[in-house]
Amino acid sequence: MKIEHVGLFVKDLEKTVEFYEEFFEAKASEKYHNPVTTFSSRFMSFPDGTRLEICTREDLNKHQLDGYPLGYMHIAMSLGSKEKVDELSKKISDAGYKHLSGPRVTGDGYYESVVCDPEGNQIELTV
Repeated sequence: MKIEHVGLFVKDLEKTVEFYEEFFEAKASEKYHNPVTTFSSRFMSFPDGTRLEICTREDLNKHQLDGYPLGYMHIAMSLGSKEKVDELSKKISDAGYKHLSGPRVTGDGYYESVVCDPEGNQIELTV
C-alpha cells in the first residue's frame, strides 16, 4: 500500500503551483476545472513519482465546517542530505518566503527546517 497523492486546498492555485515547480522540481498537470462546483486542481508530480494535488474552489472557508478548509498540517520533503536541507531552506528564505525554524536537529532526531509556501502551508525539509 502507498499514498497515491496528498490534496492541498489553496486560495491562489497558480502561485502555489509555481512555488512547487521552482523549489521542488515538480511538474504540473493541465488544470482541471468544474464550472458547476467551481473546483479546480492541478497535480504536481515530483521526480520520485510522488504527487500533490493543489486544489481551489470559490467557496473555500465560506462554511468552515462543511469540508473545504484550507491547507494541511504540514508535508515533509526528504532531500537526501543535511547540505541539501540547508541549501533549499536558504534559497526559499532568500526568495522571501516564511522560514519558521531550523535547520536543526529536533528532539525526536530529525534534521529539519520548516518553511512555508505562498499561502503559509508548512513544508518540513528533512534528510
